[in-house]
Amino acid sequence: MKTDLTDTTASKINKALVKGRRAIGTPAVGMVLTLVIVTDEENAYDALKAASDASHEHPSRTLVVIKRVSRSLRDRTQSRLDAEVRVGADAGTGETVILRLYGEVVDHAQSVVLPLLLPDAPVVVWWPVNAPLDPAQDPLGALAQRRVTDTYACEKPVDELAARADAYTPGDTDLSWTRITPWRSMLAAALDQVACEVQGVEVEGEEFNPSCELLAMWLADRLDVPVRRTRSAGPGLTAVRMDTDCGPISLDRADGSLATLSIQGQPKRAVALKRRDTAELIAEELRRLDPDDTYASALRYGVERLKSADGAGTPAKGGPEAVPAPVESAAKAPADQATAQAPVKKAAAK
Repeated sequence: MKTDLTDTTASKINKALVKGRRAIGTPAVGMVLTLVIVTDEENAYDALKAASDASHEHPSRTLVVIKRVSRSLRDRTQSRLDAEVRVGADAGTGETVILRLYGEVVDHAQSVVLPLLLPDAPVVVWWPVNAPLDPAQDPLGALAQRRVTDTYACEKPVDELAARADAYTPGDTDLSWTRITPWRSMLAAALDQVACEVQGVEVEGEEFNPSCELLAMWLADRLDVPVRRTRSAGPGLTAVRMDTDCGPISLDRADGSLATLSIQGQPKRAVALKRRDTAELIAEELRRLDPDDTYASALRYGVERLKSADGAGTPAKGGPEAVPAPVESAAKAPADQATAQAPVKKAAAK
């Protein structure tokens, strides 16, 4: 069921939600959280589709905030709020409200969103694109327990990661970090199978891919060894190779779907390691709403290296000889920037 409201108010939107629930025969509210999506018109459809798919696992009230740019000075001084209310089959397992803000109300989006939040339920704010440099200080971000960004959608992802580290507040997270969850799990499991010390690591992937940078920082943080970042044609992360005193360990994924795990003295194994879509990433983030200390530790560990290297990697395969870009220099960062325990020799999953 869809209801279009033009030049409306938050009170009228709430009444439309109640009326819609009664019309489809479900007056009770059975949702577990409020998901606020802050995006533009171009990316609204894809973001809403991902949120709708994720709602099958996490029934939620989804508020899509679209800030429309007024072309004339006269339009910018006039405020208007248009809304589209969806309940029932049109909204997946929850409720959806698409809010289009015009004029001066664009600068006060929090005053529109606040009356529409579910009472006594967590709030998650997601910026698919154009996220603020400090999400926790954003008026909408201040309403949330979790703030989700995506540095992969930025023009300069590595610079954006450095900014995220400087402004990190417990509750911040990034989909570039969520993308490497299977990699972290697989590498930790591989090291649990051997009693060896890691002496060096190479992370291979696309240039300017924030997931590759975050994985390199996580390995350097947890293993306390030099990590070299090399470039490949992708897609995404393509390989992680670890030198140990018991022989090499490698996890290679050339096609973005199936990876090969190689451990010295053991047969090679094929591992499903496909690239996940946005709906799966959002669903994973909604499973835990507490601060991610592992992400914070990895992010802060590599801030100085990212700033000094300015995102420069090493040449792709087949090019000039790769020049190591050690990550261990970041270990000289001030102690007050570390949030996790001292690095260990095995990448034990937290």
